[in-house]
Amino acid sequence: MPFDFSAVSTPFRMQPGLRALAPDAIQLTPIRPGERTFAEKLGVLTQHADQALVAQAGFDAGPALAALTAQAEREHPLAWREAQARLEGHPAIGALPAPWRASARLCLAFAEDFAIIDGATARIPWLAVCLPSHWAPQDKVGRHFAEVHAPVADNRLLLTASEHLARLVTGTQRWERFVWTITPEPRLDMHPARVGQPRWGDDSEAFFRTERQTFIPLPEARQAVFTIHVESRPLAEAITTPAEAATLHAALASMSDAVLAYRGLTSARDRLLAWLAERAA
Repeated sequence: MPFDFSAVSTPFRMQPGLRALAPDAIQLTPIRPGERTFAEKLGVLTQHADQALVAQAGFDAGPALAALTAQAEREHPLAWREAQARLEGHPAIGALPAPWRASARLCLAFAEDFAIIDGATARIPWLAVCLPSHWAPQDKVGRHFAEVHAPVADNRLLLTASEHLARLVTGTQRWERFVWTITPEPRLDMHPARVGQPRWGDDSEAFFRTERQTFIPLPEARQAVFTIHVESRPLAEAITTPAEAATLHAALASMSDAVLAYRGLTSARDRLLAWLAERAA
């Protein structure tokens, strides 16, 4: 599912923004070799698997992986079977420790990255994340929801809701949320150890980086699989109408100085606002 532009709101707030999913909503997006997402994920799993596949010692991801696999079979039975056959014996997967091979197959079969949320403790005991957005999975594993979001600017709403959110997404309802930013960096993989902080130059191209995040609940285990689908497109292609340009202009104009700094937008703000105003006219 592409980014839902109605998620761009004004005034801009760092908030949960959860939406209930319809019973038949799709949560996974098949990918194939040759696609950009596959190539970047494969590169990470080949060279930096220890930074992408992380878990607390002793944590059993089996029930969550079974639920994720069942979701894949329900949504995309043919694509999932083809992916399993295509990835059977793949050297990048074979080089991984045996407990991580099923997770790697799911990462290379679908655009989404995955994490497991424990509703009882509000902690994240397991992650398979190849394409993080300026955060390191190995630094987040085992941490509480509130700790995970502590570095986020203007994070009061996220922090105060963390316990409630963990209980909510591990219940019976499925949820989604969307996040976005503008960046001069086109890559999907933005792990801080592999990509420096993006810097805006006078001639930097702007990219609209988005995430669709969903939750696949396991209420009997008080867990949820958290899915993250990262996309990045040139801003000039992502904004297709004057109304979208006006909406994004209003959201960017309403960002606090703290949020602008956190997102690396301070120096580019005025130039981006001028471009969006021109597109909105």
